[in-house]
Amino acid sequence: MKDRLDSILQKGIDRGAAPGVTAVVVNREGVLYEGGFGERAVGSGVPMTSDTVGKIFSMTKALTAAAAMQLVERGALHLDAPAGDVCPDIGSAEVLTGFDDQGQPITRAPASPVTLRQLLTHTSGYSYHMWDSTLLQWLQTTGSPDISSQQKAALRQPLMFDPGTQWRYGIGLDWAGQLVEAASGMRLEDYFVEHLTGPLDMSDTHFDYNDGMFARTAHIHIRSADGRLSPIPTAQSDEREFDEGGGGLKGTMADFGRFIRMILNDGQLDGIRVLQTETVQAMCRNQIGTLQVLPMESCVPAMSNDGEFFPGDPKTWGLAFQINEVPGYTGRPAGTLMWAGLANSYYWIDRQNGIGGAYLSQILPFADQASSALYFEMETAVYNGL
Repeated sequence: MKDRLDSILQKGIDRGAAPGVTAVVVNREGVLYEGGFGERAVGSGVPMTSDTVGKIFSMTKALTAAAAMQLVERGALHLDAPAGDVCPDIGSAEVLTGFDDQGQPITRAPASPVTLRQLLTHTSGYSYHMWDSTLLQWLQTTGSPDISSQQKAALRQPLMFDPGTQWRYGIGLDWAGQLVEAASGMRLEDYFVEHLTGPLDMSDTHFDYNDGMFARTAHIHIRSADGRLSPIPTAQSDEREFDEGGGGLKGTMADFGRFIRMILNDGQLDGIRVLQTETVQAMCRNQIGTLQVLPMESCVPAMSNDGEFFPGDPKTWGLAFQINEVPGYTGRPAGTLMWAGLANSYYWIDRQNGIGGAYLSQILPFADQASSALYFEMETAVYNGL
């Protein structure tokens, strides 16, 4: 496997798929592959290595979901109770139905309250402005900050539909992170370290860079229309108002591989249990009924291209992951779990075969054709070698 994956990733860098990548493949017992290729910043000469740190963005969501489910196990949170009982701002959110003749928003009360289950499954009514032109219009009309501002005010956006009636990718996991904080009395970072990333020995996964992490950090790059990649300087600290449960973590793929192994092992790793077996099974099972995961059509091209994984295949959502309902072209079986991060990082978890992997590149906009193709080429090679 090593020679095959080394060759694929190096050739990808050579043809400009990414400035640099780092990847890991794991099974239940351990690490099958680790590798890093290219540079942390174009032209820097500093190589990507297996311990390179990057912004993993929405890969954060899986960890936040796991933290929330720990609190469900303890009875501190409840999947189907009104989330507004814990975070009152959720209870006051209204559904945006349109705009009046003066362009002002029209809202109404939701038909039912938002629940934690809906926040975890993207069926709550919350959305993301970069894939929702109506929400983008609301932000522009009201002058409200979007979620990338890292301001708490960005959480107080309207619902785009009645809870439980549609699937739409959104900020539900940011709200789930707020529920974790409220129920535990801890900052999300501190909760992770004590109950999740700490026990799993994910020492390079944090909302803040420590000095050791920052020294190994890759820069995010912007891909221009002509394909050129330009690095954006990375700051060690940010002025955020909250830990973003939907996308705020920095980490390594080696660390994320440990999280994948925990899911493959039904909630435990190296003798440490962080979730009950039944909880992991629920997280990995369709939780949205007949609803389907839909393509994400970009309305902010600087942030994202249009995106859909395995176009045309039926896909559902568990309490943490997208679920392929039919076998995928890479060789993954039906039931395989996956998701991604905004700067073109990707992962998959195949509980049937007991294998999974993660891939980090640092490129905007999301759904970069070249980088995502390299990830899926890597995954295909893993299955071809099984």
